[in-house]
Amino acid sequence: MAGSVKDHEPLAPNPHSAPESSEAQAVILSELEKILASPHFRGSNRRKEFLSYVVHHSLEGQHEQLKERIIGAEVFHRDADYATGDDPVVRVQAGEVRRRLEQYYYSAPPDLPVRIEIPIGSYCPTFHWRDSASAGTPPQFAAPHPPHPSVHEPITDSGPELHVPQPQGPTPAASTNKSPWIFGITGLVLIAAAVAFFAFEHGHKPPATPLDVFWSPALQSSQPVIICLAKPVVYRPSDEMYERYARTHPGSFQTEAERDNQVLPLPPSERMTWGDMQIYPGYGVASGDAFAAVQISNLLVRMGKTSQVRIGNSYSFEDLRTSPAVVLGAFNNRWTMQLTSNLHFALVYHVGIQEQGSKGRLWESQYEPGKGYSADYGVITRLLDAKSGQFLVSAAGIGSPGTQAAGELISNPAYLNEVLRTAPPDWSRRNMQVVVQTSVIDSIPGPPHVVASYYW
Repeated sequence: MAGSVKDHEPLAPNPHSAPESSEAQAVILSELEKILASPHFRGSNRRKEFLSYVVHHSLEGQHEQLKERIIGAEVFHRDADYATGDDPVVRVQAGEVRRRLEQYYYSAPPDLPVRIEIPIGSYCPTFHWRDSASAGTPPQFAAPHPPHPSVHEPITDSGPELHVPQPQGPTPAASTNKSPWIFGITGLVLIAAAVAFFAFEHGHKPPATPLDVFWSPALQSSQPVIICLAKPVVYRPSDEMYERYARTHPGSFQTEAERDNQVLPLPPSERMTWGDMQIYPGYGVASGDAFAAVQISNLLVRMGKTSQVRIGNSYSFEDLRTSPAVVLGAFNNRWTMQLTSNLHFALVYHVGIQEQGSKGRLWESQYEPGKGYSADYGVITRLLDAKSGQFLVSAAGIGSPGTQAAGELISNPAYLNEVLRTAPPDWSRRNMQVVVQTSVIDSIPGPPHVVASYYW
C-alpha cells in the first residue's frame, strides 16, 4: 500500500469565556493557592506567574488579555510587539504548566471541589466542578481526558422512573385484589432489573479512543510491554582528583552529593591522566528518556497493561522477539538504530532526521555548546510487525528534549488525537511515523508540534 505524507501546523490559541459566580470564584482562587503552594509549582516562579495571571484575568472576564503576545509582554517582560513565532516562551510555559497541573492532580485527593485546566490550543483556563462543590451550583465535574484513575467519576445510568398507580383507600374490594397488584409490581421490578443488567453488560463499554487503538496491539499481547532505555558509559573524575583539589581548597567536595552535583573547577591548563577518570556504572540515563519512560509506564498502568523497564544491557534482541516493546532514545540506543533503519524518516548521526527521496526534508536540532538546546526534533515510529517480529513503538529525539516530546505525544490523548485527526481512515492497520518539533527554554522542552507524518 502506498505511503502518505501529512504536514501539520500548530494550533492557534482559542480563548473562551466561562463566567463564574462570586462563590465559585472564591473556591477557584482557593484551589489556585493550593496549586501554587504545591511542590509541582513552588520552585518555579515563571509557571506560577503564568497560571495566576490567566486564572485571575479569566475570572475577571478580561479574556482579551489572554492572547499570546499580551501574556508574553505582561508576564515574561517581552516587548509589546515581539515576534511570537520567533520567541515561543508563552507556548512553552503553557505546555509546562499543563504538565505540572497533570502531576498535581495525579497525587491530589480525588474529592477536590474544582479542577483547573488549560486546554490545548488556548490560554483561557477551564474549571471542571464536582456536584455541590459551591453555592453557585456549578456543573458536574467531567474532565474530557482524565490523566489518572483517581479522577474518574463512577458511571451510572438511571432509566426512566417507574410510576405504579396506588389504591386510594382500603376497601373490602381492594383488599381482596392485593395479590394481582403485588404480582404486577414484582413482575415490573424483575423486568426493569433484567433490562438494567443487560444495559450494564452491553451498554457501558466506552468506545475505543485513538489512544486505545494506537496501543491496542500491545494491549492484546499476553506478554508485558518492555520499555527499553539506553545507558551510555559515563566517566567522572576519580576520588583522588577530588581529594587532591580539596587539599588546596579546604572544605570543598567533602561529600558524594557535592561531587555529583558541583563542577570540579580545574583550570584548562591542569594536566590529567587517563587514570584520573573513572567509569560510573550507576549513571547515564538521559533525562528525556527517563521522562518518556515514566509517562508511558503510567499510561500502560491506567490501561491495565503490565510493563517492564529495561536499562542498558539488561535486555537483548531475544527479549524484543518475545514481547511488544517501546524503545526510547535515538543515537544512544542501538536498538532504535537497528530496528528503525531504512524507514521513511531516518535518524542520521551528525545530521538529524532525514526524509527519504531526492527532495526529502531534513530536520536538525538547534544546539549551542555551553547553552544547550533551543529547539529539537524527534521521530515516533509505530510498527505492527518490526524486525523483531513483534509490535514496536519508538520515540527517538535527536537530543534528549526531542525524545521527551515524542514520548509525551504518544502518552497524551490530546496531542495524539490532533495527529490522528488527519490520518488515513485505516491508520490503525498501517505502520506510521511522525516527526515532532519542540522548543526548549531553560532546558525544559515545550509541547510537541507535529511537522510531518507518513503511513504505509
